[in-house]
Amino acid sequence: MFQSQTLLITGGTGSFGNAVLRRLVDSDLREIRIFSRDEKKQDDMRKKYNNSKLKFYIGDVRDPQSVINAVRGVDHIFHAAALKQVPSCEFHPLEAVKTNVLGTENVLEAAIQCGVQRVVVLSTDKAVYPINAMGISKAMMEKVAVAKSRSSANTVINVTRYGNVMASRGSVIPLFVNQIRAGKPITITDPNMTRFMMTLDDAVDLVLYAFVNGQPGEIFVQKAPAATIEVLARSLTALVGKPDYEVQVIGTRHGEKLFEALLSREEMVAAEDLGGYYRVPPDLRDLNYGKFVEQGEAKISLAADYNSHNTERLDIAGMQALLKKLHFMEAFARGELLEPAE
Repeated sequence: MFQSQTLLITGGTGSFGNAVLRRLVDSDLREIRIFSRDEKKQDDMRKKYNNSKLKFYIGDVRDPQSVINAVRGVDHIFHAAALKQVPSCEFHPLEAVKTNVLGTENVLEAAIQCGVQRVVVLSTDKAVYPINAMGISKAMMEKVAVAKSRSSANTVINVTRYGNVMASRGSVIPLFVNQIRAGKPITITDPNMTRFMMTLDDAVDLVLYAFVNGQPGEIFVQKAPAATIEVLARSLTALVGKPDYEVQVIGTRHGEKLFEALLSREEMVAAEDLGGYYRVPPDLRDLNYGKFVEQGEAKISLAADYNSHNTERLDIAGMQALLKKLHFMEAFARGELLEPAE
């Protein structure tokens, strides 16, 4: 499906970009472009893969001209560039808007102008019922993508939404591992807090599924199991041979939810169950229809959202099986110091 074509990955030096390269660098793609702000990470990636198929573009999604320069001649885009850290977005919400909302507008507009065939935009469960600036900016990013899809002519725009990607940068597994290495107690916020658990390979699978199957404006969600933070911590300590390792409960941090949702109840009413995935079609009607004004939708009142409390719940054995799939944990077991993106 990629034969002799060019793929651009925005934010391509991050966790997702590395996972895509592991999957696609030896495919029949003609060229893979990595677009990001960090020249050091690009240089590290260039040395690591040592592949002439990779082309590196320094730029920022906030800068339309640098985006245009990277998009010219591209067939497909995976848009992963974003500000993702909840605390930093809380303190600097306009920075989240500039990157996650306006930056996405720049990428999509460049894609349309340059005749890109398909764009898959990466979102997060925090965009559903958002309570923090990061989630709010991602929710607006989704709205921008769906709105653009209505008038994008020959460019198909889709959104993928996924939960906690295990061992990615900023996630709790690298934090727990570093605490164990330092001999410090593992700190958890609320033992009963649940999160969806996905591997980086799951994230790539979801994006590829949307790429192959998506129609304009559709949102794709991969069904995923969830676990409590306590089960995650206990599974990790048992896996590294320290089942009685000290775990401290520090309380819920600002901007955190007890559980996350991947689909709102309004979306669940419209969603199509595809087995391992949900597909949410866009609302293509304009403002001149009654359900925005004087009509209602009875099914919405009866529906439930799809969240980390009501999905499949992992026990310690199930969580350990998932942890063993991670490249990060394999390297940790070998005693290697490894960056989360790996």
